[in-house]
Amino acid sequence: MTITSPHLSSPSTAWTDARLLYALEEVVEQELNRHLKVAKDWMPHEYVPWSDGRNFPGLFEDGEAWQKEQSKVTEIGRIALVVNLLTEDNLPSYHHEIASLFGRDGAWGTWVHRWTAEEGRHGIVMRDYLLTSRAVDPDQLEQFRMSHMSEGFESDNRHSMLHSVAYVAFQELATRVSHRNTGHQSGDPVCDRMLARIATDENLHMVFYRNLLKAAFDLAPDLTMQAVRDVIVNFRMPGHGMPGFERAAAQMAIGEIYNMRIHHDDVIQPVLRFLKVLEIDGLGPEGLKAQEELGLYMGGLDAEASKFDEKLAARKARMAARAAG
Repeated sequence: MTITSPHLSSPSTAWTDARLLYALEEVVEQELNRHLKVAKDWMPHEYVPWSDGRNFPGLFEDGEAWQKEQSKVTEIGRIALVVNLLTEDNLPSYHHEIASLFGRDGAWGTWVHRWTAEEGRHGIVMRDYLLTSRAVDPDQLEQFRMSHMSEGFESDNRHSMLHSVAYVAFQELATRVSHRNTGHQSGDPVCDRMLARIATDENLHMVFYRNLLKAAFDLAPDLTMQAVRDVIVNFRMPGHGMPGFERAAAQMAIGEIYNMRIHHDDVIQPVLRFLKVLEIDGLGPEGLKAQEELGLYMGGLDAEASKFDEKLAARKARMAARAAG
C-alpha cells in the first residue's frame, strides 16, 4: 500500500517556521480541543502514601536518617525513578524551548501552557512519592537536581519547529514507556499506580504531536521526512546531560526499562507504522533520499537491538546458573 502526499504549488524551500506554524494552527486547535475532551484532571496528592512519611534529620530533632532498606522500591526502580524525576525537573527549560519555537499566542500558546501544567504534575507527584516512601536519598536527590537544573537544557532540535515536532512525537512515547516499565520493575504497587497515571498523560501528549506530525507530512512531505530522519538517527533522551546518566542508562537497559530493543519496537516503530512513513509515495529527491536512509537506519537499529538481546539473554543465563549453583 502506498500513500500519495500531494505537493503544494510552492516549492518545499518556501516553507519557513513561521509559515508552517500558521499553516498548522487549525490542526493544533483541533488537537487541543480533542486533548481537552479526553484528558482527565487528577490530583498528585492522591497518589502519595502520606501515612508512610516521617521526618528527616534537620530542623526536626526526631528526624530519622535515610537508609536504603527503608523503601520497598527495587534498586533498578530507584535508579530509573531518579532519572525520570530529574528529567521532569528541567520543565522550565523545556517550556522555554517550546514557547520560543511555537509561540505563546493562539492555539499554539494555549497548548504550550496546558502541556507545561500537565507535565508539572509529574514532577510534583514523583518527588512527593520518593520522599514520603523514602525510596531515595533526599540529600543526593537535591544535589542532583541542583546540578542538572543549573546546566539547563538545550534541545538538539531547537533550530527547527519541524524537527522539534518530530522529536517530541517520539520522545513523549519514549517517556511513557520508561515510566510504565519503571513502575512494573519498582516492586511497589503504589509506585506502579502512580507511574501508570503519569504514563497516561505522556501517551496523550504523544498522540497530540503524532497527529501534528501527520498534518506536517501532508503540508510539506519532503521537509517532514528529512526532519523525521534527522531526529531518529540522532535521537537522545532529554536527560542525557544529568549527573551519572550514562551509567544509569546502562543499568536501565539491562533492567529492561529502556534499551535498544524497547526503543526500536515500542517507540520508533509504532509512530512510523501509524504514519506509514516508509510507505509514503510522491516524494521529491531529498524526501526520497531521507526515506531510504531512514529505512536503512531502522534495519541497522534492529540488528543492533538483536545483538543486545543476545547479550542480555546470556547475562540472564549466567546469573541463573550462579543462583542455581
